[in-house]
Amino acid sequence: MSGLRQAVHAEWTKVRTLPGLLWLLAAVAVLTAAVSAATAAAVHCPAAGCSQDPGRLSLTGVQFGQAGVAVLAALLISGEYGTGMIRTTLAAVPHRTIVLAAKVAVLTGLVLAAGVLAVGGSVLAGRLILPGNGFTGFSPAHGPALRAAAGSVVYLVLVALLSLGVATAVRDSAAAIGAVLGLLYLFPILASVVADPDWYRHLQQIGPMTAGLAVQATLPGSDAPIGPYGGLGVLTAWAAGGLLAGLAVLHRRDA
Repeated sequence: MSGLRQAVHAEWTKVRTLPGLLWLLAAVAVLTAAVSAATAAAVHCPAAGCSQDPGRLSLTGVQFGQAGVAVLAALLISGEYGTGMIRTTLAAVPHRTIVLAAKVAVLTGLVLAAGVLAVGGSVLAGRLILPGNGFTGFSPAHGPALRAAAGSVVYLVLVALLSLGVATAVRDSAAAIGAVLGLLYLFPILASVVADPDWYRHLQQIGPMTAGLAVQATLPGSDAPIGPYGGLGVLTAWAAGGLLAGLAVLHRRDA
């Protein structure tokens, strides 16, 4: 455990000495909330009622924030390969599983902090803006709304971990970011061009983004392709697969 603590401390020191990463994290929090607020302000519910989910509307910015955390996670390790610092890291901590575990711990803490701020700002904006646009009954204290908010924070963390695993495997930031964003957006694109409704639903159920974002549904009878916790389970499987692939490559290849 002492080895892991030392490795975590070293990783945190690296992050603190690279201000670009912390600024990126701050930008993710601010812009996620800003996009959510802009979306809430742009949507109006007619007096006759509407079927749009106020919880999803309030958390729209998460779809923007996921790109930011994917970039952050990729830079966390691919930057070391680019500068050659990974050799120093592995010389100081020869146990490569501990190296990756330390990066997972630091990344999780960073994205949790930014995610709480981003989602909190998004929910607050929705609470203030949506009632004036005709939406009624939306309360952050409501059970489904709380689950949607907490689940959105978890969603961002899982996307970041998926990106870290892919970046560890491919070692190039541009390739890793492209691969992760491709995974996130590929399944919705494929689903949009599939005519068979069963295939459409299956593609949404296995896609990391469409499955993971099902946690944001707050209305009963939602048309989400999968249940909220099942969707997070699918995304967790993607993240775990990415990390295992990254760990396998980290053990087999030289720095």
